[in-house]
Amino acid sequence: MINTIVFDVGMVLVHFRWKEYMEEFNFPEHVKNAVIKATFQSKEWNEFDRSILTDDEIIQSFIQNAPAYEKEIRQVIANLGNTIVTYDYTKSWIKELKEAGFRIFILSNYARMTYELTRKQLDFIEACDGALFSFEVNAIKPEAEIFHILTKKFDIEPKNAVFLDDNIDNIEAAKALGFSTIHFTSKEKAVEELEKLL
Repeated sequence: MINTIVFDVGMVLVHFRWKEYMEEFNFPEHVKNAVIKATFQSKEWNEFDRSILTDDEIIQSFIQNAPAYEKEIRQVIANLGNTIVTYDYTKSWIKELKEAGFRIFILSNYARMTYELTRKQLDFIEACDGALFSFEVNAIKPEAEIFHILTKKFDIEPKNAVFLDDNIDNIEAAKALGFSTIHFTSKEKAVEELEKLL
């Protein structure tokens, strides 16, 4: 019997609006594209979420991808708080599920620096039973390790839990560990699928 719901954060409970954010800088097109490839679309981005490296080290790794645009990269990273906007439905949905008797947890790939810059947007976490962010444990989804840490820390039985994420690789990883899963594409569809599972 499902008694626990585990939510991803980005593109599930908050909009990670990095594309819109990049447009706000009014960089020339070639500069914008170079900065995007050096940061958001780089292999280093996952390591940013893992947060083993210091902030300075990760920024340097982005700069190494496009040394000519160091100034622009530093500017983009310094204002990452502007990439996160909480969805209108987030708080009421969590409240509704809590009132229905479910335990609610967060499992998210999230960089330490981004977390510090977006704490206000993440205030819905207070209504949850617990949260685990990748930067806290230096592990990222879809690695099995972060799921094991979550279940041990919060005494979650995967067979009694449903995991919602927009990333199919993360969904497959959770499924392999015994979670029921919902590949998140919209709140409406997720509610429908939750009702079927429950």
